[in-house]
Amino acid sequence: MMNLRSSFVIASATALIAIAGCDVSHGRPKPNSEEISPDKVADFGILYSENCSGCHGKDGKGGAAIALADPVYLVIASDAVTRRVIANGVPGTAMPAFAQSAGGMLTDKQVDVISQGIRSSWANVSQASAADVPSYISKSNGNPERGPAVYEKFCESCHGHGGRGGAKAGSIVDHSFLSLVSDQYLRTIVIAGRPELGAPDWRRNAPGTSMSEQEITDVVAWLSSQRSSLPSEQQSKSKPAAKFGSANAHN
Repeated sequence: MMNLRSSFVIASATALIAIAGCDVSHGRPKPNSEEISPDKVADFGILYSENCSGCHGKDGKGGAAIALADPVYLVIASDAVTRRVIANGVPGTAMPAFAQSAGGMLTDKQVDVISQGIRSSWANVSQASAADVPSYISKSNGNPERGPAVYEKFCESCHGHGGRGGAKAGSIVDHSFLSLVSDQYLRTIVIAGRPELGAPDWRRNAPGTSMSEQEITDVVAWLSSQRSSLPSEQQSKSKPAAKFGSANAHN
């Protein structure tokens, strides 16, 4: 007959097996495995990766859209500008609104996390001084008639005659391109360039000289004027009853 000690050992072993079995039972949540509600996510890396990296690239290094980890861009675009664009998007362009108040999926707090995270993670004022960089918003009216001369001096070597593309870069008067970007975007890339694509900023387009505020404004006015030949606008002129918004009315 089994003695008392043996019975105790068997009982203890059985209990341990039962406890172990419960610990690994199917369906039991693991420690820290609780899912966070999408509107409670407050990590910049997660929010940027899920909402921004598809266009602006991993770590803000650029993709279909401009690099946000560009110190020049972060000098000319203020905190208020960055937040406004994230929250409300840019109507008439490929930049959507992300704030719930504008039809997006993110809370105001999450918009703040992304806006503040972009600057705290990637701004480098040592590489670009605000005193030296042209203004984000034009200080004067542009003259499209002066634009071609500015373009020829600073841009033609890469983008070719008339902006129709060259050996180093593609067309910037392409109808599809101009229909998807605002005048403000054009000004931004003239100033900041697209360093991830090898496109220089306003200081390096021509040897020994930088573009002036007025030259930037004039070449943007000329580029904007190229929208007048868009097929959609030609069709609108032939149908007086139809009214269409102008793409370059948005910043």
